Amino acid sequence: MLELGTLYIVSTPIGNLEDITLRALRILREVDVVAAEDTRHTRKLLSHYKISTPLTSYFEHNKFRKGSYLLKKLKEGKDIALVSDAGTPGISDPGYHLIQLARKNSIRTVPIPGSSAVIAALSVSGLPTDSFVFEGFLPAPRGKRKRYLEALKDERRTVVLYESPRRLLATLEDIKSVFGSRDIVVGRELTKIHEDVLRGTVDEVIGELKGKKIKGEITLIVAGRKDSRACREPLREELKIHLKESGLPLKEIVGLVAKRRGIPRKEVYQESLKLKGTK
Repeated sequence: MLELGTLYIVSTPIGNLEDITLRALRILREVDVVAAEDTRHTRKLLSHYKISTPLTSYFEHNKFRKGSYLLKKLKEGKDIALVSDAGTPGISDPGYHLIQLARKNSIRTVPIPGSSAVIAALSVSGLPTDSFVFEGFLPAPRGKRKRYLEALKDERRTVVLYESPRRLLATLEDIKSVFGSRDIVVGRELTKIHEDVLRGTVDEVIGELKGKKIKGEITLIVAGRKDSRACREPLREELKIHLKESGLPLKEIVGLVAKRRGIPRKEVYQESLKLKGTK
């Protein structure tokens, strides 16, 4: 019986070509074919590292036809590396379709981790990262975009978005209109020569960007909604119930409550100490 091939999900640099793992380079050399979102873009990466593996295109508008072709190759025992233009495949790109096909057909799927614009931006944001939500690209039409933001305005976790440079200012204005004053971070051209990270309130960042020509790939991070002081008493009551009835250690209770409310663990812990009379 013919042995099935393996589908490797290979992360590639989001800008700086040095940000690729030794394992990723080995896999790109060893597989039978590399399925790339843009073969011209990926060919530059492969040429830089003197990799001659055959390339084939796999993108949004050919994912069904080419997905069937790639699945056939995997069933014939061929190993395939799936790459996106930048970062980790399957995140806001058509890679998930091929991955689903592979899983449904019992094809081994192996992650080759590496660069991710989401994680890179979060790591330098200075905003809470213990709990966050990634929402990808917002809808382009303004009405739909504002309705989408309305659904997110009470989110207490840090919100990560992708946005195009031409829509960035309009999106920031919509965030200001829907969310009010929030701390935000705009990461532009991360890991590239013209990398730029802007931090401040949404008003401050709008002021900084107005009148400037905005270029490059944008990762936008928005602070989650904070509990007002009026919410402190309900927090205390919730802790009382957990401490009395759950039987869990204090550390676990603090983690559960902080995650549910989208607030820092330290804040919950300080409140629990007051309740226990140890402070």
